[in-house]
Amino acid sequence: MALYIVIAAVMPAFVLLFYIYRKDGQQPEPVGQLLKGFFFGVLSVFASLAISKPLEALGIYASESQTMLGQIGVAFFGAAIPEETAKLFMLWLLLRRNPYFDEKMDGIVYAVCVGMGFAATENIMYLFQNYEDWVSVGIMRALISVPGHFAFAVLMGYYYSLVHFSTQQISLKTDENGELIFRIDDTAVGRRDRSRLLVWAAPVLAHGIFDSILMVSSIMPALSALLSIAFIFFCFRLHKFSFSRIKAHLPRQTS
Repeated sequence: MALYIVIAAVMPAFVLLFYIYRKDGQQPEPVGQLLKGFFFGVLSVFASLAISKPLEALGIYASESQTMLGQIGVAFFGAAIPEETAKLFMLWLLLRRNPYFDEKMDGIVYAVCVGMGFAATENIMYLFQNYEDWVSVGIMRALISVPGHFAFAVLMGYYYSLVHFSTQQISLKTDENGELIFRIDDTAVGRRDRSRLLVWAAPVLAHGIFDSILMVSSIMPALSALLSIAFIFFCFRLHKFSFSRIKAHLPRQTS
């Protein structure tokens, strides 16, 4: 039985890994590097706990809160911020000296590897915690949670590549005395600074909103129907945007 639970937990993550691997078909990354990224994602689970537990001990959020604001606090400070911070740190460790990180699409591929490593490990933990109902829990997480982590990873990888491959545009001009002057394109610098912020902020916001809707719905049954509609709409927009980011990097990956 334990083997079936593990297979059910990791299969959705591997399906999405295979999908992103096929998308990077022109110059696919070495399998060893992808497995390394997946392993770093496994480690990010424990790194996130090293962030979330001290935050809870300090009273920044309360996991047992039964209020709307309390549940939103859990969503952001107990899940989104520590988990996406840990995944970003692992992605940085993976790519900082990686000679294969030479295309914009690679940032998404490696971020998804880390994200799926996290999602698979989290899935195993949840399914064993819900041993009696592991089939229904596994199905729900395969349809909701794992694709959610996939979308968060795409956002992180997209902006990571924008920062990594961005260049300052410098132009040479002459002043009224005929002397050369250097001019830096402030617009390009601003775009890089914005992307640097969004590497972390975009997945955190997406993850936090994702979890907030689910957590508030769990303590407010009267609003569950309305929140379910809001959640479906949010997921639709999130995944649509994420897939558009994949398409955006594919034709420009050698630029």
